[in-house]
Amino acid sequence: QEQLVESGGGLVQPGGSLRLSCLVSGFPLGDFAMGWFRQAPGKEREGLACISGNGHMIYYADSVKGRFTISRDNAAKMVALQMDSLEPEDTAVYYCARAYFYKVCDRTARHLSWADAWGQGTRVTVSS
Repeated sequence: QEQLVESGGGLVQPGGSLRLSCLVSGFPLGDFAMGWFRQAPGKEREGLACISGNGHMIYYADSVKGRFTISRDNAAKMVALQMDSLEPEDTAVYYCARAYFYKVCDRTARHLSWADAWGQGTRVTVSS
Protein backbone atom coordinates (compact mmCIF):
# COMPACT_ATOMS: atom_id res chain seq x y z
CA GLN A 1 0.00 0.00 0.00
CA GLU A 2 1.39 3.38 -1.03
CA GLN A 3 1.73 5.84 1.81
CA LEU A 4 3.10 9.34 2.26
CA VAL A 5 3.30 10.59 5.84
CA GLU A 6 4.25 14.16 6.64
CA SER A 7 5.62 15.43 9.92
CA GLY A 8 7.31 18.51 11.30
CA GLY A 9 4.55 21.10 11.24
CA GLY A 10 3.76 23.37 14.14
CA LEU A 11 3.64 26.93 15.41
CA VAL A 12 6.57 29.22 14.62
CA GLN A 13 7.18 32.93 14.93
CA PRO A 14 7.67 35.12 11.86
CA GLY A 15 11.24 34.85 10.67
CA GLY A 16 11.60 31.38 12.10
CA SER A 17 12.27 28.03 10.48
CA LEU A 18 10.67 24.61 10.25
CA ARG A 19 11.69 21.41 8.54
CA LEU A 20 8.97 19.20 7.13
CA SER A 21 9.57 15.55 6.40
CA CYS A 22 7.68 13.09 4.23
CA LEU A 23 8.27 9.40 4.81
CA VAL A 24 7.05 7.21 1.97
CA SER A 25 6.37 3.51 1.66
CA GLY A 26 4.89 1.07 -0.80
CA PHE A 27 6.66 2.31 -3.93
CA PRO A 28 10.25 2.91 -5.16
CA LEU A 29 10.84 6.53 -4.24
CA GLY A 30 13.68 7.01 -6.71
CA ASP A 31 11.36 6.32 -9.65
CA PHE A 32 9.19 9.37 -8.99
CA ALA A 33 9.48 13.11 -8.87
CA MET A 34 8.16 14.41 -5.56
CA GLY A 35 6.74 17.74 -4.50
CA TRP A 36 5.33 19.84 -1.71
CA PHE A 37 2.02 21.68 -1.89
CA ARG A 38 0.16 23.82 0.59
CA GLN A 39 -3.39 24.94 1.14
CA ALA A 40 -4.11 28.09 3.11
CA PRO A 41 -7.56 28.74 4.61
CA GLY A 42 -9.99 29.73 1.91
CA LYS A 43 -7.48 29.21 -0.89
CA GLU A 44 -6.75 26.54 -3.44
CA ARG A 45 -3.95 24.04 -2.97
CA GLU A 46 -0.80 25.25 -4.67
CA GLY A 47 2.45 23.58 -5.62
CA LEU A 48 5.56 25.03 -3.97
CA ALA A 49 8.49 22.89 -4.95
CA CYS A 50 9.44 19.66 -6.66
CA ILE A 51 12.49 17.47 -7.03
CA SER A 52 13.23 14.85 -9.67
CA GLY A 53 13.74 11.20 -8.84
CA ASN A 54 17.52 11.49 -8.84
CA GLY A 55 17.48 14.91 -7.20
CA HIS A 56 19.12 16.67 -10.13
CA MET A 57 16.15 18.82 -11.15
CA ILE A 58 14.49 21.16 -8.68
CA TYR A 59 11.79 23.75 -9.16
CA TYR A 60 10.45 26.39 -6.76
CA ALA A 61 7.43 28.60 -7.02
CA ASP A 62 8.24 32.30 -6.84
CA SER A 63 6.47 32.59 -3.50
CA VAL A 64 9.05 30.39 -1.75
CA LYS A 65 12.15 30.69 -3.90
CA GLY A 66 15.15 31.63 -1.79
CA ARG A 67 13.40 30.70 1.47
CA PHE A 68 12.45 27.03 1.08
CA THR A 69 14.71 24.13 0.15
CA ILE A 70 13.49 20.73 -1.02
CA SER A 71 15.64 17.64 -0.69
CA ARG A 72 15.34 13.88 -0.81
CA ASP A 73 17.07 10.77 0.47
CA ASN A 74 15.87 7.85 -1.61
CA ALA A 75 17.62 5.29 0.56
CA ALA A 76 15.83 6.62 3.62
CA LYS A 77 12.57 6.97 1.67
CA MET A 78 12.35 10.59 2.75
CA VAL A 79 11.56 13.91 1.14
CA ALA A 80 12.10 17.08 3.13
CA LEU A 81 11.20 20.75 2.92
CA GLN A 82 13.37 23.18 4.85
CA MET A 83 11.45 26.39 5.40
CA ASP A 84 13.32 29.52 6.49
CA SER A 85 12.32 33.16 6.93
CA LEU A 86 8.74 32.10 7.47
CA GLU A 87 6.00 34.69 7.10
CA PRO A 88 2.40 34.74 8.35
CA GLU A 89 1.37 34.21 4.72
CA ASP A 90 3.03 30.80 4.87
CA THR A 91 0.38 29.58 7.30
CA ALA A 92 -1.26 26.56 5.67
CA VAL A 93 -1.57 22.81 5.65
CA TYR A 94 1.43 21.39 3.82
CA TYR A 95 1.19 18.25 1.72
CA CYS A 96 3.76 15.90 0.31
CA ALA A 97 2.89 14.66 -3.16
CA ARG A 98 4.08 12.09 -5.64
CA ALA A 99 4.08 12.93 -9.33
CA TYR A 100 2.47 10.72 -11.93
CA PHE A 101 5.13 8.33 -13.19
CA TYR A 102 5.48 10.18 -16.51
CA LYS A 103 5.65 13.65 -14.98
CA VAL A 104 8.88 15.61 -14.65
CA CYS A 105 9.86 18.24 -12.13
CA ASP A 106 9.13 21.60 -13.70
CA ARG A 107 6.64 24.43 -13.41
CA THR A 108 3.77 22.05 -14.06
CA ALA A 109 4.28 20.90 -10.47
CA ARG A 110 2.33 24.00 -9.51
CA HIS A 111 -0.90 22.22 -10.40
CA LEU A 112 -2.88 19.52 -8.64
CA SER A 113 -2.97 17.46 -11.83
CA TRP A 114 0.78 16.87 -11.50
CA ALA A 115 0.36 14.51 -8.53
CA ASP A 116 -1.32 11.16 -8.10
CA ALA A 117 -0.67 10.44 -4.43
CA TRP A 118 -0.85 12.66 -1.36
CA GLY A 119 -0.04 12.64 2.27
CA GLN A 120 -2.53 13.62 4.94
CA GLY A 121 -0.94 17.02 5.48
CA THR A 122 0.81 18.77 8.33
CA ARG A 123 -0.28 22.16 9.65
CA VAL A 124 2.11 25.09 9.78
CA THR A 125 1.12 28.25 11.63
CA VAL A 126 3.33 31.33 11.48
CA SER A 127 2.28 33.80 14.14
CA SER A 128 3.70 35.90 16.91
